[in-house]
Formats: sequence, structure tokens, C-alpha cells
Amino acid sequence: MHALKKWKWTLFLLMTGLILVSNGIPAAAADYPNKPITLVIQYPAGGSTDATARALANGAKKYLGQPIICENKSGGGGTVGVALVAAKPGDGYTIGIVTSSPTIAYHMGKFNYHPVEDLTHIMRWGNYLFGVTVRSDSQWKTMKELIQYIKSNPNKLSYGTPGVGTPPHLAMEELIMAAGIEVIHIPYKGGAETNAALLGGHIEIISDSSGWAPLVDAGKFRLAANWGDQRSPRYPQVPTMREIGYDVVARSHLGIIGPKGIPKPIVAKLHDAFKKAMDEPEFKGIMKKLDMTDNYLNSDDYNRYMRQDFEQIGKLVKKLGLDKK
Repeated sequence: MHALKKWKWTLFLLMTGLILVSNGIPAAAADYPNKPITLVIQYPAGGSTDATARALANGAKKYLGQPIICENKSGGGGTVGVALVAAKPGDGYTIGIVTSSPTIAYHMGKFNYHPVEDLTHIMRWGNYLFGVTVRSDSQWKTMKELIQYIKSNPNKLSYGTPGVGTPPHLAMEELIMAAGIEVIHIPYKGGAETNAALLGGHIEIISDSSGWAPLVDAGKFRLAANWGDQRSPRYPQVPTMREIGYDVVARSHLGIIGPKGIPKPIVAKLHDAFKKAMDEPEFKGIMKKLDMTDNYLNSDDYNRYMRQDFEQIGKLVKKLGLDKK
């Protein structure tokens, strides 16, 4: 009798497993997540990426039922953290934030992973506000004044970015080409470092995302121009680079990614949790503080977007002569 019960129990487990597999839900995905999830943030603490990603993770953990541990892994213009995620197993327990930087780095020959084929794209959630800032006590009151000074003093000023191959670096390279100016590039690991460098007088200009916004609001920095398609609602007095006469726009998405091969049911659970987190007051508050916009795409649409972005960035990098030779 005991052997019969054991056989029935074994048969039940086998049938359950078959049902899960036939429904497209691997057994490992059925109870996901059953331990903490690591979210890799590819820039240092204190910048706009870090602040908004942590707020998003804080909201998502409520819907996943497990802690989300945020780890800052900076370097390589935002590509080191993404490479670390790509090397992990596709089980959904290590995910990360991604921007356009790995795609730029790939076309420049500085990234060993394909930013589309070697990652799982879970959700796009935002856009940056990029701008050019100087110290408020500097002699340049406008972007036009700054450009004119650089023309008269080639290679005298230096500008900081969050790294080689980042969108604000490419935007400055475009401006340098369009305006015929010469200025020295100093790459850093993220917005916290570029802000400190400008405050300390180590550089004269920042081209970066809106981690500088609190310092602009505090009167320590001056926003000379923004790299967007239109003026910022928060800084309506500040012109775009296009309005100044240079057809240069810097764009970069913010998304959640994971290693290649994460099962679709796990991707769906992660997507749904982070999508719900976008409605949390903490997340909305920090996005507003940094003048960043929501820009949601689901997993399939985000993957399609990444393929289009890959082609467009490749053309820009080649135009600037920065492509791999």
C-alpha cells in the first residue's frame, strides 16, 4: 500500500511538471522570485541614474515580494555594469539598468557584448534631460558666449562627461565638429564626479544628465543650454542647442535589462513589477526633481526600439569618425 501511495505521488509530481512545461512555465519560473534580486546600476551613487533607479527598485520590490539589492558598478562610460549583468545566468536574479552607452561603445569597438543580441530587454522606463552647465560665478552667461570664448581660446577649457562614448560626450563631439571649436574632454564615471569636478574648478564645463539640477537650483551652477528637442518645462528660459544654431540633440533611454535567455514568464513578472513601480509617489517625485520624463515601452516594443537605436547610433558614430577601424 505504501509503495502504491509513493507511486501515485511520483506520478502527480511528474504530471504537474508536464503541465507547467506545456503551459510554457518552467518549474524554476513558477515560484520566481524566491530570493533577493540584484539590480546593477552602471554609474556611481549620487547621480540621476542612481537616484531614479533606486526609487524604481524600491517600488518594484513590493510587487515582487523580495528585496532588490542595488549595486553600483561604474566605469567604462556606463558599460562595465552592463557587461557584468550580461555575464550572469539568465535566471532573473541579476538584472541591470541600461542606457544608450553600451550601443555607442559597441560601435566604437569598446564593448565585447552585443547590446541587443546578448541581453534580455525587460522594459524601457525613462529619458534623461541632458544639458551643458558651467559654474554660476563663471564669466559665461550664455552658451553663445561660451562658444565664442572657446573659438578665441582653443584647447584652453575642459569639459567633463560621464565617460567616453556616452550620449553627452557624443553630443559635445557633434558640437565641436559643427562649431569648429577645440575643447579638452575629461571623462569621469558619472554625474556625482562631474559635479564635484566643476565645483572644485578642475573643469570649466559639464555635458551630462540632470544630476546637476539640484546645484542649478541652489545657484551654484548655471545651465547654459539643453541637448533636447525642446526647452525644459523646469528651465524654460534655457535654450536648446538647436535654438542657438547647432542641430545637435542628445538622447538616451533608461531601461531594465538582464542576461540573455531569461524565460519569458520571469521577464513578464519583472516587467509588471517595474511598470507598477512607475506609478509610485517616490519614483514620480525623484523624476520630477531631476526633470526627467517617463518613457515606457513593454518588453517586445523595447527590443524593437533597441534594434532601431542600434542602427541610428552606428550612423552617428561613423559620422563623427569614432567607429572601430
